[in-house]
Amino acid sequence: MSNLFTDRLWKRVEPIWQSYLEHPFVKGLGEGSLDQEKFKHWLKQDYVYLIEYSRLFALGSAKAHDLKTMRTFAKLLHGTLDMEMDLHRQYASKFGITAEELEVTEAGATTTAYTSYMLNVSQRGGIENVVASVLTCAWSYNFIGKELATWSGALGHEFYGHWVKMYASDEFTELAEDCKNLMNEIASGKPERDLEELEEIVVKTSLFEYMFWDMAENKEEWPIQLSADAT
Repeated sequence: MSNLFTDRLWKRVEPIWQSYLEHPFVKGLGEGSLDQEKFKHWLKQDYVYLIEYSRLFALGSAKAHDLKTMRTFAKLLHGTLDMEMDLHRQYASKFGITAEELEVTEAGATTTAYTSYMLNVSQRGGIENVVASVLTCAWSYNFIGKELATWSGALGHEFYGHWVKMYASDEFTELAEDCKNLMNEIASGKPERDLEELEEIVVKTSLFEYMFWDMAENKEEWPIQLSADAT
Protein backbone atom coordinates (compact mmCIF):
# COMPACT_ATOMS: atom_id res chain seq x y z
CA MET A 1 0.00 0.00 0.00
CA SER A 2 1.35 3.41 -0.98
CA ASN A 3 2.06 5.96 1.74
CA LEU A 4 2.13 8.89 -0.64
CA PHE A 5 -0.15 11.70 0.45
CA THR A 6 -1.18 12.37 -3.16
CA ASP A 7 -2.57 8.83 -3.39
CA ARG A 8 -4.75 9.60 -0.39
CA LEU A 9 -5.81 12.86 -2.03
CA TRP A 10 -6.64 11.07 -5.27
CA LYS A 11 -9.18 8.89 -3.49
CA ARG A 12 -10.99 12.03 -2.31
CA VAL A 13 -10.87 14.02 -5.53
CA GLU A 14 -11.26 11.30 -8.17
CA PRO A 15 -15.11 11.48 -8.20
CA ILE A 16 -14.92 15.26 -8.59
CA TRP A 17 -12.33 15.11 -11.35
CA GLN A 18 -14.18 12.37 -13.21
CA SER A 19 -17.18 14.71 -13.26
CA TYR A 20 -15.05 17.26 -15.13
CA LEU A 21 -14.92 14.85 -18.08
CA GLU A 22 -18.72 14.80 -18.17
CA HIS A 23 -19.02 18.56 -17.96
CA PRO A 24 -20.37 20.05 -21.22
CA PHE A 25 -17.52 22.55 -21.49
CA VAL A 26 -14.78 19.93 -21.10
CA LYS A 27 -16.63 17.46 -23.31
CA GLY A 28 -16.96 20.19 -25.91
CA LEU A 29 -13.19 20.70 -25.84
CA GLY A 30 -12.53 17.00 -26.33
CA GLU A 31 -15.18 16.53 -29.00
CA GLY A 32 -14.35 19.79 -30.77
CA SER A 33 -17.94 21.01 -30.49
CA LEU A 34 -17.44 23.77 -27.90
CA ASP A 35 -18.99 27.15 -28.73
CA GLN A 36 -16.08 29.51 -29.37
CA GLU A 37 -17.75 32.33 -27.43
CA LYS A 38 -17.68 30.11 -24.35
CA PHE A 39 -14.04 29.32 -24.98
CA LYS A 40 -13.25 33.03 -25.32
CA HIS A 41 -14.89 33.63 -21.96
CA TRP A 42 -12.84 30.85 -20.37
CA LEU A 43 -9.71 32.20 -22.07
CA LYS A 44 -10.09 35.67 -20.57
CA GLN A 45 -11.08 34.50 -17.11
CA ASP A 46 -8.37 31.86 -16.96
CA TYR A 47 -5.77 34.44 -17.98
CA VAL A 48 -6.78 36.59 -15.02
CA TYR A 49 -6.79 33.47 -12.84
CA LEU A 50 -3.25 32.57 -13.93
CA ILE A 51 -1.98 36.00 -12.92
CA GLU A 52 -3.21 35.35 -9.36
CA TYR A 53 -2.02 31.73 -9.56
CA SER A 54 1.46 33.05 -10.38
CA ARG A 55 1.35 35.15 -7.22
CA LEU A 56 0.94 31.91 -5.29
CA PHE A 57 4.13 30.50 -6.80
CA ALA A 58 5.94 33.71 -5.87
CA LEU A 59 4.52 33.42 -2.35
CA GLY A 60 5.71 29.82 -2.23
CA SER A 61 9.27 30.91 -3.01
CA ALA A 62 9.03 33.52 -0.24
CA LYS A 63 7.79 30.98 2.31
CA ALA A 64 10.18 28.20 1.25
CA HIS A 65 12.59 26.88 3.89
CA ASP A 66 15.31 25.75 1.47
CA LEU A 67 16.78 26.56 -1.94
CA LYS A 68 15.43 23.38 -3.53
CA THR A 69 11.84 24.40 -2.79
CA MET A 70 12.55 27.96 -3.88
CA ARG A 71 13.86 26.67 -7.21
CA THR A 72 10.83 24.43 -7.68
CA PHE A 73 8.43 27.32 -7.15
CA ALA A 74 10.52 29.53 -9.44
CA LYS A 75 10.30 26.81 -12.11
CA LEU A 76 6.53 26.57 -11.66
CA LEU A 77 6.24 30.35 -11.88
CA HIS A 78 8.27 30.38 -15.10
CA GLY A 79 6.17 27.56 -16.61
CA THR A 80 2.93 29.37 -15.84
CA LEU A 81 3.96 32.88 -16.87
CA ASP A 82 5.68 31.76 -20.07
CA MET A 83 4.33 28.41 -21.26
CA GLU A 84 0.72 28.34 -20.09
CA MET A 85 -0.06 32.05 -20.44
CA ASP A 86 1.59 32.10 -23.84
CA LEU A 87 -0.97 29.51 -24.98
CA HIS A 88 -3.69 31.94 -23.94
CA ARG A 89 -2.06 34.80 -25.84
CA GLN A 90 -1.80 32.63 -28.96
CA TYR A 91 -5.47 31.72 -28.81
CA ALA A 92 -6.45 35.30 -28.05
CA SER A 93 -4.67 36.55 -31.16
CA LYS A 94 -6.86 34.25 -33.27
CA PHE A 95 -9.88 36.16 -31.94
CA GLY A 96 -8.26 39.55 -32.41
CA ILE A 97 -7.83 39.89 -28.64
CA THR A 98 -4.58 41.58 -27.62
CA ALA A 99 -2.44 40.65 -24.63
CA GLU A 100 -3.28 44.06 -23.19
CA GLU A 101 -7.00 43.25 -23.39
CA LEU A 102 -6.41 39.97 -21.59
CA GLU A 103 -4.54 41.69 -18.78
CA VAL A 104 -7.27 44.27 -18.13
CA THR A 105 -10.07 41.68 -18.05
CA GLU A 106 -12.07 41.99 -14.84
CA ALA A 107 -12.23 38.82 -12.80
CA GLY A 108 -15.74 37.37 -12.66
CA ALA A 109 -17.48 36.19 -9.50
CA THR A 110 -16.21 32.60 -9.54
CA THR A 111 -12.70 33.64 -10.55
CA THR A 112 -12.60 36.14 -7.69
CA ALA A 113 -13.92 33.61 -5.16
CA TYR A 114 -11.52 30.88 -6.27
CA THR A 115 -8.34 32.99 -6.35
CA SER A 116 -9.26 34.79 -3.13
CA TYR A 117 -9.69 31.46 -1.36
CA MET A 118 -6.29 30.19 -2.51
CA LEU A 119 -4.50 33.41 -1.60
CA ASN A 120 -6.22 33.56 1.78
CA VAL A 121 -5.35 30.05 2.93
CA SER A 122 -1.82 30.43 1.53
CA GLN A 123 -1.11 33.74 3.24
CA ARG A 124 -2.39 32.66 6.64
CA GLY A 125 -0.64 29.29 6.56
CA GLY A 126 2.83 27.92 5.93
CA ILE A 127 4.45 26.63 2.75
CA GLU A 128 2.28 23.49 2.97
CA ASN A 129 -0.88 25.58 2.42
CA VAL A 130 0.62 27.14 -0.69
CA VAL A 131 1.45 23.73 -2.14
CA ALA A 132 -2.04 22.40 -1.37
CA SER A 133 -3.60 25.48 -2.98
CA VAL A 134 -1.71 25.23 -6.27
CA LEU A 135 -1.88 21.45 -6.59
CA THR A 136 -5.39 20.96 -7.96
CA CYS A 137 -5.12 23.30 -10.93
CA ALA A 138 -1.88 21.86 -12.31
CA TRP A 139 -2.67 18.23 -11.53
CA SER A 140 -6.30 18.28 -12.70
CA TYR A 141 -5.55 20.07 -15.99
CA ASN A 142 -2.88 17.49 -16.71
CA PHE A 143 -5.41 14.78 -15.84
CA ILE A 144 -7.97 16.30 -18.21
CA GLY A 145 -5.43 16.84 -20.98
CA LYS A 146 -4.23 13.24 -20.86
CA GLU A 147 -7.78 11.90 -20.80
CA LEU A 148 -8.95 14.06 -23.71
CA ALA A 149 -5.84 13.08 -25.68
CA THR A 150 -7.26 9.54 -25.84
CA TRP A 151 -10.53 10.75 -27.39
CA SER A 152 -10.92 10.25 -31.11
CA GLY A 153 -9.95 13.39 -33.03
CA ALA A 154 -9.20 15.50 -29.94
CA LEU A 155 -5.50 16.00 -30.68
CA GLY A 156 -6.10 16.80 -34.34
CA HIS A 157 -8.89 19.34 -33.90
CA GLU A 158 -8.01 22.52 -35.78
CA PHE A 159 -8.83 24.77 -32.86
CA TYR A 160 -8.91 22.85 -29.57
CA GLY A 161 -6.28 20.25 -30.44
CA HIS A 162 -3.49 22.57 -29.33
CA TRP A 163 -5.19 23.02 -25.94
CA VAL A 164 -5.32 19.24 -25.43
CA LYS A 165 -1.72 18.80 -26.57
CA MET A 166 -0.49 21.50 -24.20
CA TYR A 167 -2.08 20.09 -21.06
CA ALA A 168 -1.18 16.50 -22.00
CA SER A 169 2.39 17.42 -22.91
CA ASP A 170 5.51 16.14 -21.21
CA GLU A 171 6.36 19.72 -20.22
CA PHE A 172 3.06 20.30 -18.44
CA THR A 173 3.15 16.80 -16.96
CA GLU A 174 6.50 17.70 -15.42
CA LEU A 175 4.98 20.82 -13.85
CA ALA A 176 2.14 18.76 -12.40
CA GLU A 177 4.55 16.13 -11.10
CA ASP A 178 6.65 18.85 -9.46
CA CYS A 179 3.55 19.98 -7.56
CA LYS A 180 2.71 16.43 -6.53
CA ASN A 181 6.27 15.73 -5.39
CA LEU A 182 6.31 18.93 -3.35
CA MET A 183 3.03 17.96 -1.71
CA ASN A 184 4.35 14.51 -0.78
CA GLU A 185 7.63 15.89 0.57
CA ILE A 186 5.97 18.56 2.70
CA ALA A 187 3.21 16.24 3.97
CA SER A 188 5.69 13.60 5.09
CA GLY A 189 5.72 13.22 8.86
CA LYS A 190 2.94 15.73 9.51
CA PRO A 191 0.31 14.87 12.12
CA GLU A 192 -3.11 13.71 10.99
CA ARG A 193 -4.77 16.99 11.93
CA ASP A 194 -2.48 18.90 9.56
CA LEU A 195 -3.01 16.36 6.77
CA GLU A 196 -6.78 16.71 7.11
CA GLU A 197 -6.51 20.49 6.75
CA LEU A 198 -4.37 20.13 3.62
CA GLU A 199 -6.80 17.57 2.22
CA GLU A 200 -9.68 19.98 2.67
CA ILE A 201 -7.83 22.67 0.71
CA VAL A 202 -7.35 20.25 -2.18
CA VAL A 203 -10.99 19.15 -2.06
CA LYS A 204 -12.26 22.73 -1.99
CA THR A 205 -10.03 23.82 -4.88
CA SER A 206 -11.27 20.77 -6.82
CA LEU A 207 -14.85 21.94 -6.26
CA PHE A 208 -13.85 25.45 -7.33
CA GLU A 209 -12.42 23.96 -10.53
CA TYR A 210 -15.81 22.46 -11.31
CA MET A 211 -17.40 25.85 -10.67
CA PHE A 212 -14.83 27.40 -13.01
CA TRP A 213 -15.91 25.08 -15.83
CA ASP A 214 -19.51 26.03 -15.04
CA MET A 215 -18.54 29.70 -15.17
CA ALA A 216 -17.09 29.26 -18.65
CA GLU A 217 -20.00 27.17 -19.92
CA ASN A 218 -22.52 29.77 -18.76
CA LYS A 219 -20.34 32.78 -19.67
CA GLU A 220 -20.87 33.94 -16.12
CA GLU A 221 -20.32 37.55 -15.12
CA TRP A 222 -21.27 39.30 -11.90
CA PRO A 223 -25.02 39.01 -11.14
CA ILE A 224 -25.56 42.77 -11.42
CA GLN A 225 -23.80 44.74 -14.13
CA LEU A 226 -22.83 48.32 -13.24
CA SER A 227 -22.28 50.99 -15.86
CA ALA A 228 -18.78 52.35 -16.20
CA ASP A 229 -19.80 55.74 -14.81
CA ALA A 230 -21.72 54.35 -11.82
CA THR A 231 -20.86 56.00 -8.53
